Amino acid sequence: MDTAEPTRWTEAQAERQLRSLELFGMRFGLDRMRRMMTALGSPERRLETIHVLGTNGKSSTTRMTAAILQLHGLRTAAYLSPHLVSWRERVLIDARELDADAFAAAVARASWAAERVNHTLVEDDHVTQFELLTAAALWEMDRRSVDVAVVEAGLGGRYDATSVIQSPVTVLTNVGLEHTRWLGPTVTDIAEEKLAAVKPGAVLVLGEDLVAPALAVAERVASEHGARIVRAAGVPSAVELGARGLFQRRNFALARAAAEAYLQVAGIPLSERAVAQAAAATRVPGRLHLIDGEPPTVLDGAHNPDAVAALVASLPQVLPAHAPLVLVLGVLEDKDAAAMLAQLLPVSARAWFTAPPSSRALSPAALQSLARQLGFQASACEPKPARALERAREWACQHGGAVLATGSVYLVGDLLAQLDDAHARPFEHAPLRSYAR
Repeated sequence: MDTAEPTRWTEAQAERQLRSLELFGMRFGLDRMRRMMTALGSPERRLETIHVLGTNGKSSTTRMTAAILQLHGLRTAAYLSPHLVSWRERVLIDARELDADAFAAAVARASWAAERVNHTLVEDDHVTQFELLTAAALWEMDRRSVDVAVVEAGLGGRYDATSVIQSPVTVLTNVGLEHTRWLGPTVTDIAEEKLAAVKPGAVLVLGEDLVAPALAVAERVASEHGARIVRAAGVPSAVELGARGLFQRRNFALARAAAEAYLQVAGIPLSERAVAQAAAATRVPGRLHLIDGEPPTVLDGAHNPDAVAALVASLPQVLPAHAPLVLVLGVLEDKDAAAMLAQLLPVSARAWFTAPPSSRALSPAALQSLARQLGFQASACEPKPARALERAREWACQHGGAVLATGSVYLVGDLLAQLDDAHARPFEHAPLRSYAR
């Protein structure tokens, strides 16, 4: 077996390697990750971390928690998924994406470790894409000597690749019916899988809108693991949030509670000034993402019924109240498209159905058929997302309307990648500045 050091890669080589692993799909279990961590020198043991679990709001909560801690003078990292345009968006150091060279080097190092691990596995087993990314992120965060990393879980918790970390603070944003094929058919089953990641003696921070079955599981798991539960309180109305959407106040409340719990462990007093600065400064790409120009256009990665409900409730914040809404919708086949349509169609005057750039995309014709079953006839199919958005914007211009493109993070990422700088407002690349503590 070759144990030589990894060669130098370009960003393009790193991206090709990651894309090549898509065919292996998802494989549960932590054995591969643990072996990779050993090959990489066990970076997860040196990292101080906060683990963010849940169905919706994980990325927003992760960004906000990292921002609060950064403004307390800590060198902070965030691990996010999925990305919108660039793989480098997934690893932030002090709110800045990795540069191309650092990203390529981290993926090369993790790939080197993965090859060593793959040689020890049975023939039909293989390190997955998400495992490789997670290993690269943990290695790079350790190499950068961050004080604390806020780590967003991928799928579930029990067997998620991120669960190799030993976090003194774990966050559960909420629990909804998603990924039932892998996590179980009920909210209770899904909560069990997510909360299996809670470590003994940890602080468990819970969202204020956690449903009763999930709360019952959380209380039992906390008792069994000697964990202390903290319930996130609401954010005062006087606190101004830079992230758009009513739902972001719930996410920021969780972030504040998580940051405070970690700071208590670290012996650092919470600064309300830093909290307020983080609230105002943090943006969340792909959520109520406004596009410059006319007609008013919003991109949003809501991809399940609960996220769509939160999106619809927040639309009056960002779009003209009386403008007819034109919907551009693309959904993956494992999502509850009917329930999403049931909430989106009543507020829509016209719809274009499209397909996110994924092998798991639901066909536009299937979406149109579901819409017709719900009594909505004013629709058309356009498989190419950019063309669907163009046609929707043309219709909105002619009728004094506004446009909403939603249903999938993959859809939003594809649209952002194709919009030029004159139309896309890339606030995701505007990192936090250094504030005085």
